[in-house]
Amino acid sequence: MKRNIVIATIAAAALIGGGTATALAVSGDEEAPAKKSNVQVSNDDTGRDDDANVNDTDDNDANDDADDKAEDKADAAEDKAAKDTGEDAEDKAENAADAKVAQVDAADAIKAALKNTKGTAVSADLDDEGTKHVWDVDILTNGGAWHSVQVDPANGKVVGSHVDRDDDGDDAAETAQIRAALKGSSVTAAEAAEAGAAKGTVTSVDLDEESTDKAWEVDTTAANGAGSDWRVNPDSGKITADRSND
Repeated sequence: MKRNIVIATIAAAALIGGGTATALAVSGDEEAPAKKSNVQVSNDDTGRDDDANVNDTDDNDANDDADDKAEDKADAAEDKAAKDTGEDAEDKAENAADAKVAQVDAADAIKAALKNTKGTAVSADLDDEGTKHVWDVDILTNGGAWHSVQVDPANGKVVGSHVDRDDDGDDAAETAQIRAALKGSSVTAAEAAEAGAAKGTVTSVDLDEESTDKAWEVDTTAANGAGSDWRVNPDSGKITADRSND
C-alpha cells in the first residue's frame, strides 16, 4: 500500500526558529531528493532600539539653554534701565542704611496698617522721622477720608495714626483721580510691593494716577545702596523698569 507522507516538521521549525526549511517528500517506498523550501523567516529580535532614531525635541537642552540666556539678557537689561544713575556714594550709603532698618517689609507694613484702618492703601514710604524710621502708609477710606498710619519697621506694630487735613483744598479732586485710577485694578499696593521685593528691598510704593498708563511706582534698594525705580502694572502685576527718567 502506497502512502504519501509529507514531512512538514522541519519547515515548521524553520518558521519558528528563523532558518531556511528543508522538506523531505516520500512517495511510497521511493525517496525523492530533498528540496529546499522557499519559506524564510526573518528574526525581528535583533536587539535594535526602535526609538533610537526618534528625535525628542522636548528634551533639547540646546534650545532650553538658549531660552534661558535670552531671558537672563532681558532681565539684565531691565535691571540696568531701572537703576538710578544720579546717585553718589553718600546717597548709596544712606539708602543702604535705610534698607537695613526695614526688617518688616513694605507689604507687611501695608497689611498691618490696613488692620488698623480699613480702606485702600495708596502709598507706603520708609521715612526717617527724627531719631527713628517708620513706615508711613496712606489709606483712603470708603468714606473718602485720608488716614496716615505709622508702622514700626522693626516689629510691624502700628505706632501712630491720624487723619490728614485738607490744607490746600484739593483733596476732593485728588481723591476722585485716585479712585478712577484704582477702578478695575486687581493689584493692591501690598501686591505691588511683593513684586518689587524680587528686585531688592522696597523703600517706597506709590500709585501713579496722573500718567496715561496708570501703575504702581516702586523704589528698591540693593545691598550696596544702589537704588532702582520700577513700575508695576495694576492689572497684570508685571514689573518693568521705570524709564520715565531715560
